[in-house]
Amino acid sequence: MQEEQGHTYARRARRASMNILRQLYVVFGVGAVLATLFTAWTPLGLIPSGLAQQFTDLLGSSSSNNSAFPTATARPRPRIGIVAGHWGNDSGAVCNDTGLTEVELNLDVATRVKEKLTAEGFDVDLLQEFDDQLEGYQALALVSIHADTCQFIDNNATGFKLAAALASARPERANRLLACVRSRYEATTGLRDHSGSATAHMSSYHAFNEVHTDTTAVIIEAGFMNLDRQILTQQPDLIAEGIAQGVLCYIYNEDASPVEAE
Repeated sequence: MQEEQGHTYARRARRASMNILRQLYVVFGVGAVLATLFTAWTPLGLIPSGLAQQFTDLLGSSSSNNSAFPTATARPRPRIGIVAGHWGNDSGAVCNDTGLTEVELNLDVATRVKEKLTAEGFDVDLLQEFDDQLEGYQALALVSIHADTCQFIDNNATGFKLAAALASARPERANRLLACVRSRYEATTGLRDHSGSATAHMSSYHAFNEVHTDTTAVIIEAGFMNLDRQILTQQPDLIAEGIAQGVLCYIYNEDASPVEAE
């Protein structure tokens, strides 16, 4: 009798263990599905920086470790376009005293902006001035990077300029991107907005009429190559950081109010 009771207890223990394992598989499976749905359906502006990518990486790792779990569907990475002004076309402005060209400054800064935004989990295209990809280009945002003249105008010729399309299909988006870049760039670099000096040429920039109407685009003159030459040439990473932070401010729907310089 004792031996029979012992077998009965053993069978019950095995059944209890199997039930616990089944429940654990169900819990982990449901968790994986919910996380997949979260990354697929949550609007980008509501996700903290980098969180979507972390979910995707985590789910990919889980599914590879246990084939019984649902396979995570990777969320398409949002796209951003960065134009290096004059690249592939001409030199842009030139400093006669040193031979410094605008295009080399633009390309250096644009490359750094791409690296920073790529590190944040975005697909970033580095585009030439008249890149074939610009026709119908679709992205969350596009920024064309330039520098202002190397000629000495007066002591007030310092700072940056910003412009969006004169007749944007979505002016509220264009104004928001403009405000974000202005706020973050000014705070990061310490350069001031050369208010009111943006030219009609900037507002009618050719790329504004080439990209898809859903692509919000702005152009920035990052500084004057005369009075702002030191920061443009010696601190290009700071210039790039200001632009990158402006783009992130727009994408993540952050407060675009002016902030104090760091």
